[in-house]
Amino acid sequence: MKRYFLGIDIGTFESRGILIDESFRVAADASVPHGMDNPQPGWFEQEAEAVWWGDLCKLCRILIKQSGIRPEQIACVGTSALGTDCLPVDEQCRPLRPAILYGIDARASEEAAWLTEHYGQARVQELFGHPICSGDTATKILWLRRHEPEIYAKTAYFLTGSSFLTVRLTGKYVIDQSLAKGSFRPLYQADGSVNEAECGLYCRPDQIAACAWSTDIVGTVTPEAAAQTGLAAGTPVITGTGDSTAEAISVGLVEPGTAFFQYGSSMFYYYCTDHFVGSYVSPQGNGALKGGKAFTVPGTYCLGDGTNAAGTLTRWVRDLLYSKELEAEKQGGENAYAVMAREAAAVPPGSDGLIMLPYIYGERSPLQDAEATGMLFGLKGTHGRAQINRAALEAVGYSTYQHLLLFEELGVPPRRIITAGGGTKNAAWMQIICDMAGMPLTIPEPFQCSSYGDAMLAALGVGALESFAALRAALPQGRILQPDRKNHEFYQEHYPIFRDLYLENRDRMHRMQK
Repeated sequence: MKRYFLGIDIGTFESRGILIDESFRVAADASVPHGMDNPQPGWFEQEAEAVWWGDLCKLCRILIKQSGIRPEQIACVGTSALGTDCLPVDEQCRPLRPAILYGIDARASEEAAWLTEHYGQARVQELFGHPICSGDTATKILWLRRHEPEIYAKTAYFLTGSSFLTVRLTGKYVIDQSLAKGSFRPLYQADGSVNEAECGLYCRPDQIAACAWSTDIVGTVTPEAAAQTGLAAGTPVITGTGDSTAEAISVGLVEPGTAFFQYGSSMFYYYCTDHFVGSYVSPQGNGALKGGKAFTVPGTYCLGDGTNAAGTLTRWVRDLLYSKELEAEKQGGENAYAVMAREAAAVPPGSDGLIMLPYIYGERSPLQDAEATGMLFGLKGTHGRAQINRAALEAVGYSTYQHLLLFEELGVPPRRIITAGGGTKNAAWMQIICDMAGMPLTIPEPFQCSSYGDAMLAALGVGALESFAALRAALPQGRILQPDRKNHEFYQEHYPIFRDLYLENRDRMHRMQK
C-alpha cells in the first residue's frame, strides 16, 4: 500500500494542508482563509475551536477527497501553528477564551515591566536569555492571572497552538522542545524539564505540556478525532512545532551558517548556528537580538525572532490605497497584490525620496518596543500610492538588513540566505531584499511552506527519511536571485536614515501613545 504524509499549518490569516507521497512530491494541496481579531489596540486573538481545530478538520477532509486516497494510507500527521500563543483550556481541552496570539499581542507590557523590576536585569538575562518582551508566553499567563482570574482558576493547561492541535488529535499534552525552551522561558529548564522553582509565579508545573522533539511520535489519532477529521483512528502523530520552524525545515534550514527569513503577516527569521549565541545589544544603534536556543535539528542552535509587520503592512497599504483593485479582484479581476507588485517595480530604489518605518503595530525584533509607531518621511505632493507601496516593501527590507548587520556585529555573518512565505510571490519585494542583503537569495518552490515542512517532519518521524540531512537532500533546489551592486550601495548609504528615524523619534512616539 502506497504511503502518504500529511502536514497541516494554521497561519495568521490562512490555514494550509499538504499531502505528500513516498517520493515527497505533493499529492494534494488546499487552503482555507480565516480572520484575526483585534479587540483592543495591541490585542490579537483567534478562536482555537472554530479556527484552529475547525480548519484542521476541514483540510483533512478536503485533502483526502482531493487526492482520492484512503485515510489508512496516511502514514503520519504533522502540524504547526502560528508562533507561540497562550491558550487556556479546561480538563477536556476546551478553550476557555480566545487564544492570545504570539509576539504581535502586546497586552502584557505592564507584566513584562513588572517582571523586569521584580527579577532585575541580571536575573532576567539568566532566566529569559533576553530582555522580557511581548514574545514571552509567560508574561501572558501572568496577564491572565491578574486580569481574568475566573478563567485562570478554571485552566487545566496553558497551551500553544501546535500543542492544542496535537492534544485534539491524540489526547497527549506535549510541546516541541525548541518552542518550550524559547518562548516559554522560564517555565522550562535547559534540558526541557519543567522549571518547578520558577513556575509558581505564573502557574502550576502540571499546567504546562511535556517537552518532546518535534519529530517524536507522541500518539495516534483517537476515534473521536477520526470522526471529526476523516483520518483513520490509530494514525501516528508527531509532536508538531511552530509555523516558522516548519517552514524553515521545508526550505532546508538544517545546517549552521544558513539564515532563513519568512515573509508572512510578520517577518520571522531563524539563523542556524553550531554554537550557542547569547543576547546582544548593538552599540551602533541597530537594535538587539535575543539569545539563541536549541534548534529542532539535534546538535544545532538558532537565533530567532520576528517583527510585527510584513504582510500586515502591505495588507494595510492594499486596503487603504488599492480598494478599487481589491473590489475588482473580488469580482474576478486581477489580484490586487499583483497590481501592487507591478507598480512597486516601476518605482526606483529609494521610492523617490520616501522612507517608511514599518512599526504600525509596534515592533518586536530588533527594537522590542511595543510603543513604536510607523512613519512616512520625506512625503511630497509628487508622491502617490506607488511610492508609498514601494516604501512599505523597502521598510521591511531595511528591517531585514538591520538583522543582517546584527549578525555581522556578532561575528557570525551568514553564508546562505533562504526566503519563504507569501511575500516571495512579490518579485519586486524579493529583489529589494536581495539588493539590500548584497548576497544571493534562494527562493524555494511555492509548495515549500509550513505545511510541507510538517509533512516532511512527519515522514522523518515515522522513518521514511533517515535524517535531517536526508530531508534536505530530498528538497528541490529552488531559484536564486542575484543582487544589483549599485542598488546595494544605495541602500547601504540610506539605511542610517531609516535607523535614525526611529532612534531620534522614539521618545516622541512613546509620548504620542499616552
